[in-house]
Amino acid sequence: MFLRVAVFFTLAFGLILTSCAPEGSQAVLAEFGNQKITLGDFEKAYDNNAGKDDAVEKDSLSKLKDFLKLYVDFRMKLRDAEIRGFDSDSAMQNELQDYKKQVGVTYFLEKHLVDPGIHQLYERRKWEFRVSHIMIRPDSNAKQLAESLLDSLKHGADFATLAKKYSQDRYSAPDGGDIFYITAGEVPPSFEDAVYATQPGHIYPHVVKTQFGYHIIKVTDKRPRIPEIRASHILASFYQNSKTPDTLAARLKIDSAMAELKAGVNFADVAKRFSDDYGSKVHGGDLGYFGIRAMVKPFAEAAFNLKKVGDISPIIESRYGYHIIKLTGIKPYPTFEEDKDKLTKIYKQTRYQAQYDSLIDNLRKKYDYRLNDVVYNQVAAQGDSGKISLDNPDIDKIKNDSLFYFNSGVVNVDDFFNKLDSQPGNSPKLLNTAGFKQAVDKVSGDVLIEQEALNLDKTDPKFASLMQNYKDGIYIFKLQQDEVWNKLKLDSVDLYKFYLANKDKYRWPDRVEFKELFSRSDSAINYYYSLLKQGENFDSLASKYTERAGFKTKNGDWGLVAVTGSDLARDADKLDKPGDYSKPVSFEGGYSIIYLVKKDPAHDKTFEEARAEVSGAYQEAESKRLENEYIGYLTKIYKPKIFYSELDKVYKSN
Repeated sequence: MFLRVAVFFTLAFGLILTSCAPEGSQAVLAEFGNQKITLGDFEKAYDNNAGKDDAVEKDSLSKLKDFLKLYVDFRMKLRDAEIRGFDSDSAMQNELQDYKKQVGVTYFLEKHLVDPGIHQLYERRKWEFRVSHIMIRPDSNAKQLAESLLDSLKHGADFATLAKKYSQDRYSAPDGGDIFYITAGEVPPSFEDAVYATQPGHIYPHVVKTQFGYHIIKVTDKRPRIPEIRASHILASFYQNSKTPDTLAARLKIDSAMAELKAGVNFADVAKRFSDDYGSKVHGGDLGYFGIRAMVKPFAEAAFNLKKVGDISPIIESRYGYHIIKLTGIKPYPTFEEDKDKLTKIYKQTRYQAQYDSLIDNLRKKYDYRLNDVVYNQVAAQGDSGKISLDNPDIDKIKNDSLFYFNSGVVNVDDFFNKLDSQPGNSPKLLNTAGFKQAVDKVSGDVLIEQEALNLDKTDPKFASLMQNYKDGIYIFKLQQDEVWNKLKLDSVDLYKFYLANKDKYRWPDRVEFKELFSRSDSAINYYYSLLKQGENFDSLASKYTERAGFKTKNGDWGLVAVTGSDLARDADKLDKPGDYSKPVSFEGGYSIIYLVKKDPAHDKTFEEARAEVSGAYQEAESKRLENEYIGYLTKIYKPKIFYSELDKVYKSN
């Protein structure tokens, strides 16, 4: 039913994740029965409907009054739903619970994990750190060695010296452990946390463990991050003509290029003549935008140290040769919204799983999660046979036994396999013992988060408002179903009467049926035209030569179309009588000869021709009539009073 609610509920009081509006004034705008609608109620509903917090302040007074009438009708319907006992309807209450779990899980994870995670990432990525490290790959003595090296550093040993001697990161060790500039999201989380907790010039006071080993971390610089720059360069390669490096030839070449630049020659022109980077020289040396770690360290360091667009570097050396770099663009740090998708992707790749696992551990404590070891072991023992599922008779015997508990809740073996089977990609029949443990951890975690979701409306006003909106939505849907849609009858006699009463609304416009012979060549189309003048059959020529895709088999026939539908149709309508054809006319990058089949003047549609339109219009008219009848029925019962003058007092300047 949920999807239908989302489609139907055009008043849109629900399904909008907006903060609860302030209470507002208690001035009464309307009353019905013993119910009152305050200004605060109205403003909250109006802003929710508009999807923004200040809409009520900006819209016209006439719009506000129209909405107030709709809102009174809406509230009378909800009162009617209450009288009808919808709160006791098991199907609707089950749907509400299911929706609360589904939306609540997503809401909870977004609020407690993803949202704070990506905001922290956004703030951290405003900075970049230059970092050195000593890495010891994991083995039985790795941690002890790393601890002893850290102790030596605390007693005055030189970091670079120890890195060159002991670090097992072969890329950074020769440079004294320098791994250049990094920012958040580029290194393992434990490494990143240590970096962001360390001031430049200092060593993090603890050994840090990652999947690569044990690290001693030193921060050597911190600066505001420039996400990307655009640059052009001139490269004098060490390997210009052979596999043997020729540094002297490269130096002479780059010096010549620099001399021309100093003489005022355009950088792009110099790059086109001198550069050995054949991918960029044709573009004047342009490399496009790139981040600091996209290039080799000497190149990136020189490029990112240029201060303003137009600056040119001195000659710098990399393992590829000598470079001269020109800064041509600086990309500013993006706004949070601009970067949100990228931040979310990085967060989920780097931190989400660990933080999710930590969250589940906390929920296990909060909800007093307990595993029934006896039953668990009975099921797990079947893993050797490779058949852990209810298909196994030994497991089927204990399907009603409790597998795990939480507070007052219980999940038995049967529940577990049903939950597991409902998850995409799972197959209980393929579980082994290790897979069973992972499955129990996963299912129990899901169950605990669902419990948190079911309790969210008691602690989170925003979520409570969302749930109330959804509840209102399904109640309104049920009322509309009972009072409008189920009462609609598409009787052929009534449809025909409706057609006759509105016959003037169902008309064909002036139409024309024509055929076309199309070619992209003016000489070819003129040749075909000459053949027609000699008496050649149009259909025969069109079936052989027309170049419009899909039209050869139709002899170029466009069928019956409105005269105003295209330039071709208008040209066809200019022909006098069926069988006439036009001279070649220019059309859509080619040339067309148009053949008139017939003209069809505007006229009324028959009932059968108009049936689909009539049916739609009839249903709309009947829906409005039944809706008005229902509102009239509620109005007679509740006798609503709307005090538009109160709106005038507050919003008279709108």
